[in-house]
Amino acid sequence: MPVFAAGEVDVDFVTMSYREVLLEDTAWNEHSHPWHELLWNERGATTVVTGSQVWSVTPAVGLWLPAGRLHSASAVAGTSTRAEFMRFGAVPSLSDEPVPVEIGPLLRLLLERLGEPALTPESRAVTEAMVVDVLQPSPRDLLVRLPTSALLRPMADAVRADPGDRRTLTEWAARLGVSPRTVSRAFQAETGTSFARWVAAVRAQHAVGLLARGWEVEVVAEEVGYHSASAFGVAFRRTTGRTPGTFRRS
Repeated sequence: MPVFAAGEVDVDFVTMSYREVLLEDTAWNEHSHPWHELLWNERGATTVVTGSQVWSVTPAVGLWLPAGRLHSASAVAGTSTRAEFMRFGAVPSLSDEPVPVEIGPLLRLLLERLGEPALTPESRAVTEAMVVDVLQPSPRDLLVRLPTSALLRPMADAVRADPGDRRTLTEWAARLGVSPRTVSRAFQAETGTSFARWVAAVRAQHAVGLLARGWEVEVVAEEVGYHSASAFGVAFRRTTGRTPGTFRRS
């Protein structure tokens, strides 16, 4: 896919809707758009990577990508993915950085309306203005910041490859030949969070993909390293704001 700087290509729309139901697991290589993008899902899960940040896009929380921002993405089969492209310069950027966006009932209805082919120019202009007005960064996100140092990358790669890995920070420190305090400080500095919370976020991201495929909650809980479905449910809700069952049904 091509790489464009912000505003490099002028377009004749203020907003343009894109919708696709994926029949198989799909990946998009790193690219960027000359316009802003609001990415969200009607159902299923999408993973978006921007630099060292890994985001999960769900029916509840979308992602704002400012024009010109490099990103790659992947989504599981069955995902109904949506995107609203917004002309650079015609719509104020929600942020100069990627930010999560709460896809509430009002915003969802407005975005659905923008996707109607028979919308008159006058109605489109009013709806576009309302979308811009209600767009707000969400206090919730499903974000994993990847550590980049040679010390932490083996840990991060192992946990992301197998979220069911139950090794503690102390066990990892012994394996790496450093003190737990050294690992803890490095993790906080590079990811902005503790090792335990980082692992919980990785597990939640992996669980989102499995739940989107229709896996049972109990099976997902075991797959991502929890001893019980109830413990998984508490951790998943703390991280995503939704219960695993609610997400699976959506």
